Amino acid sequence: MLGTLYHTIIFQPLLNLLVFLYSLLWQDFGLAIIAITLVTRLILYPSYKHQLESQKRMAALQPKLNEIREKHKDNKEAQSRAMMDFYKENKLNPFSSCLPLIIQLIVILALYRVFILGLNGEVLSGLYSFVPNPGKLNYIFLHFLDLSQPNLYLAVITGIVQFVQSKMALALQPQPQKKPSGKEDFGTTLSTTMSQQMLYFFPIITVVIGAKLAAGLVLYWLVSTLFAVLQQYLVMRSKDNPLPLPVK
Repeated sequence: MLGTLYHTIIFQPLLNLLVFLYSLLWQDFGLAIIAITLVTRLILYPSYKHQLESQKRMAALQPKLNEIREKHKDNKEAQSRAMMDFYKENKLNPFSSCLPLIIQLIVILALYRVFILGLNGEVLSGLYSFVPNPGKLNYIFLHFLDLSQPNLYLAVITGIVQFVQSKMALALQPQPQKKPSGKEDFGTTLSTTMSQQMLYFFPIITVVIGAKLAAGLVLYWLVSTLFAVLQQYLVMRSKDNPLPLPVK
């Protein structure tokens, strides 16, 4: 049941959109990949913006949360109750960023399958009647890049952009705060340390994996990451969602 709904509501529309854009954009598979990536990113922009704003607010509230943890460190029940009251007073849901992540993951997995089928030449069997059938897909992007084959240079460029995106994401993480005793909060310090390690780990993994994937998938990865960088920049610069919140 769920598989049928997934195929009908998410996968098949994305598949037909890809072929439609391919036919519209001079039958260039690379341009079709870029276009469908931008379309899906724009559709998901509200949820992604909400996710980033939640991270931004959590970072702003972290010092106060650390005070609550320190105050009720010997009573976990009182600590949990105080933190939930604090979230409620400041109109913040600590789990609000989970749903956007799930939505984005579902769409990304569907796009991945669409591109795999496209690169294998299997997309022409599930088209709507109003979508023109190109007969055969051309995988040469801009007359020189074969998107059906791995490309190391494209993988390296994607890894660099991934580093920039990770660097910007790190700026939204809460910074270690000192307790009244003078020691830094262990939980926040551990989270920050792991994030700093991921700053270099993810780009390296991106290059390693991207060098083995078809260039069409890496192109999607690159455009999607570039768009994420732009989105993070806009949210971080937004004056409608300043960092300080009225805490009690």
